[in-house]
Amino acid sequence: MTETQTLAGDHADLEDTRVIRRYFRKFDAITGHLARVAARMETEGSLNRDEVAIIARYVSALDFTFRALANKYHMSGRAEGAGPGALTFDREDSGFPIHAELLQMASDAAQATKHLKNMPSSDRLRDEMVEEIVGKLTVPTRLQYAMSQRLYYEELAKGDLFWPQNDPDANWMGNLAEGRDPRRRYLVHWAVYDSGLNLPTIYLMEVEDTGRTALPKDETRWPAAQAHLMAQSMAGLKLVTIARGFDRDFDDLHPKRLRRIHVGPMYSHAFTRQTGPLRDVLAEAHAPEGEDWALAWTVEELESERVEMEKSGWFGQVEREIFALDPFSGRGADTGATRMSRAVILPERPFQVLAEKNPPGFRDVRKFVVSPGGQVLSYA
Repeated sequence: MTETQTLAGDHADLEDTRVIRRYFRKFDAITGHLARVAARMETEGSLNRDEVAIIARYVSALDFTFRALANKYHMSGRAEGAGPGALTFDREDSGFPIHAELLQMASDAAQATKHLKNMPSSDRLRDEMVEEIVGKLTVPTRLQYAMSQRLYYEELAKGDLFWPQNDPDANWMGNLAEGRDPRRRYLVHWAVYDSGLNLPTIYLMEVEDTGRTALPKDETRWPAAQAHLMAQSMAGLKLVTIARGFDRDFDDLHPKRLRRIHVGPMYSHAFTRQTGPLRDVLAEAHAPEGEDWALAWTVEELESERVEMEKSGWFGQVEREIFALDPFSGRGADTGATRMSRAVILPERPFQVLAEKNPPGFRDVRKFVVSPGGQVLSYA
């Protein structure tokens, strides 16, 4: 099967080893550029150093995940008997592997140590492959498959991958001196591989904590806050819905700023079939292998505008956040955000075509142009 062959349905199966390798080489290049793009955003002031470090961690985890999947499917279409089958990805919308692939990976990770214990070592497999190639003059397909599976489970055993759910963590940002006790400030972050969009999604929330015990050390509030945020981490929910729900469920935690970063979709003339200007751009670019792609990067942002006091119980009062929504054309009510910014990351050849065509929908989109040498240029 060739990578341009017509495939039925929104999801497509990649069964040919060469096609799968090219697919993951593309993602290896993309994730390699993302950290540099984030650094460029820091230079431009849209991200600070702490936020860049957090995003870099999730991008690195995503890279490890793709590396593990590349090993798992390295011998697809060549191994005889029961193998890993085909890699399934979302060719119509996201361009990424489907959510079920990461669910299976998470399940495999729970048993990675047991699998590795029962597998021959990498050195032994290499020796046997050399013996089969030199002694029998045959291609050691069976041993190559065994090696690919060992490498897959080794990656899972290392950890630090991007899982279907990546639980919240809290970075201390300092204290604000107000009243008797200073309120603590945290940057809470978490991520999910959204099951509806088949996309990695990163959340960043600035929180002020007025509780007695520091949030990460609070054995009651912190697990409850983590569970609450993970349950609300769905692309279908507006940011204002997530923030208001958190604000009302935790009287001493005050969300001041919430951002959601959608990493993708990924567009590729060879692999994906999304509609829209980017598809036409990639078709006309005729970019060489490794440069036939574009990646969307969307940031939704919600900010607290002010605080109102609300009665609680007989004599108490609690703070409630009033969030600022986009005032232009009523879009804030539609998006549930203060603002939304869109960017596209792409190599030089597709960018040249995009600049020439200048489609209306992309005039307000930030363009980050990457080169094989690692240079990142930014255009409004």
